[in-house]
Amino acid sequence: MLANVNQRTLLILKNIVASAVVKGWSALVVLLMVPLTLKMLGAYSNGVWLTISGILIWIDFMDIGLGNGLRNTVAKFVALGDTKKVRMAVSSTFFILTLIIIPLLLLFCTFIQLTDIYSLLGVDPTVVPKLDVILTVALTLTSITFILKAIGNLYMGLQLPAVSNLIMCLGQTLALAVTFLAYTLGCRSLMYVVFINTLSPLIVWSIFYPYTFFFRYPQYRPSFRFIDKHMSRQLCSQGVKFFVLQIFSVVLFASVNVIISKLFSPSEVTPYQIAYRYFSLVLVAFNIIAMPFWNATTDAYSRGDMTWIRNASRKLDIVVMVSLAILVVMVLLSGFVYDIWIGDEVKIPVKLSAAMAAYIFVLVVSLRYSYILNGVNALRIQLIFTIIATVAFVPLSWYAGNTFRDVTSIVWVMCVINVPGMVANAWKYYQIFYKNKTSEGIV
Repeated sequence: MLANVNQRTLLILKNIVASAVVKGWSALVVLLMVPLTLKMLGAYSNGVWLTISGILIWIDFMDIGLGNGLRNTVAKFVALGDTKKVRMAVSSTFFILTLIIIPLLLLFCTFIQLTDIYSLLGVDPTVVPKLDVILTVALTLTSITFILKAIGNLYMGLQLPAVSNLIMCLGQTLALAVTFLAYTLGCRSLMYVVFINTLSPLIVWSIFYPYTFFFRYPQYRPSFRFIDKHMSRQLCSQGVKFFVLQIFSVVLFASVNVIISKLFSPSEVTPYQIAYRYFSLVLVAFNIIAMPFWNATTDAYSRGDMTWIRNASRKLDIVVMVSLAILVVMVLLSGFVYDIWIGDEVKIPVKLSAAMAAYIFVLVVSLRYSYILNGVNALRIQLIFTIIATVAFVPLSWYAGNTFRDVTSIVWVMCVINVPGMVANAWKYYQIFYKNKTSEGIV
């Protein structure tokens, strides 16, 4: 048991260090991409791109939770030493994802052709031509990437989230390099930006598929022979909870850009996104540390090692407090940082920065418990409060935006609606790990 504990803890530390390096570079890439695309497109078209990128997030969450179901299943059967079950889970997941994405892509493309996209997104057709073509290209490339991203869930199930982070980082880096090249050559249309940013990750995931399944882990390679009905049902049953949680989360996240664009202007999406990307660096750093605890918890829970989970979880409390201190400093320095980062291209008020910092802190506290709960499939209470928050967000944000005529009011709405879920996650955690309730036994 002690050997397993030491190995689990060591693996977490290695992944935290590796992820810190990878995510640090990834954050730098994102920071460089913001002013580059802003100069390339201007505030209006850049706001349209940010709105499109928000819509594309929907694709990633259309896997009915299979990705997260796969990572938990892989972690469980690796802990039990059952290689065949792992391969069955991987094969079944790839098969189901393919069955999901093909009709969805056809549905999305049909919707684009039959709908007035300009009116729906509040975009001026004289400023952004061929928006339907741009969306179709973006959705097609993102849909293919959607299937290959299951590779990342395999690595996370193997308690190697740093590898999954590396693959995504390489896609972002390639996108930055090609975007800079396009900017230098004078290719500065929205179509180029969308094409580059959706094709780049697809190229990287396509390279990692043969590396993973023919060189690194051939024992887990997907095969039609290993597609299993029982495993598929098990993955879907486990994944549907993740799916509902994901779909409502993405509705909440993606609808923000659309609401801001509709209530104000696409150009107002830009300051919101810049503030979000600045303060989300804390969220990125927190995820680097907390993410490895997800499937390490699955491993420990499968072995009945509750003591390790409690001890490891206490360390996350320290990280939360450090995150709060950093957010306060970031608010104080926000004006200085914005001036260096984007110059006078866009003005971002301090009140928007303060609201965004509060929102990020609520997410950090909530995720501190969510990652542990996800590891033991304790999702029901998260589902309940995420649904409530999502249903409440649209009318409340619409009311706040119309009443105060300020993007900051929408961010405060995001804070308020997420607080109940944060408290519920903490309560659920203590019920399971300190009062010895089962993950399924209570709400």
